[in-house]
Amino acid sequence: MMGPAVRTVGLTKEFERGRRTMWQRLRREPDRRDRFRAVDGIDLEVQAGEIFGVLGPNGAGKSTTLKMLATLLEPTSGEAEVLGIDVRRHPREVRAHLGAMLSGERSLYWKLTGRENLEYFAALYHVPPRETRARIDGALEEVHLSDRAEDYVERYSTGMRQRLALARALLPDPPLLILDEPTLGLDPQAARDLRERVRALRRQGRTVLLTTHYMEEADQLCDRIAIVDHGRVVALDTPSALKRGRRAQEAARLRVERIETEAVPATLEDVFLSLTGSALRE
Repeated sequence: MMGPAVRTVGLTKEFERGRRTMWQRLRREPDRRDRFRAVDGIDLEVQAGEIFGVLGPNGAGKSTTLKMLATLLEPTSGEAEVLGIDVRRHPREVRAHLGAMLSGERSLYWKLTGRENLEYFAALYHVPPRETRARIDGALEEVHLSDRAEDYVERYSTGMRQRLALARALLPDPPLLILDEPTLGLDPQAARDLRERVRALRRQGRTVLLTTHYMEEADQLCDRIAIVDHGRVVALDTPSALKRGRRAQEAARLRVERIETEAVPATLEDVFLSLTGSALRE
């Protein structure tokens, strides 16, 4: 594949506030609702084979951006290409070449087993029948769920359901995966395991585009990070470059015997706070 895996130019999404009542519609009253921009002209280029993170607080426009790239929302304006395919003109072709994990726990059927869930989604993804079993076995092995494949999903822990959702996204064998806050709500051990699964995807040559609230996760996982606030990209670089480019706004003085230090190395949280002035959810 030539060119970036994901490219957006001036990507914008507007929503209307509130809703019109039935009486307003029947009376054919003019629509006077205000509009607001959840995504306000985002320009991004995600290179093939990298883990690219989108970091920001609630309401920053992260999930809306990913949903537009996954063709679940239509952009109001701007351009967006996934693997060189225009998301507005050829949405079905885009969906055939990517795997998405946007709300893992709610997108699974709890009264089916893990394997039955994957068989169902394999049919939806038009996986060739002769390849279905091998694809499912491979996806389950990839997320370390082979030994629990015949258990009902309602008996899975939250971390196991997230891993099964990732296995579902892998069924089409996509070159690009879109992951929306994949470790949200997981305990530390489950989160570490899922992060290792994401690293394994990069080692396979896949491109991963993810959103996260967690500074440490972005620092550990991502090759590059875009910090988004109020629908706009306010900074974009590697984690190390972002930290070097911003000096810590607070200094700490530690006295141990006669040794003093007057500065604390910048962290991604320092960078984020200095750029947006708002804190992420803990």
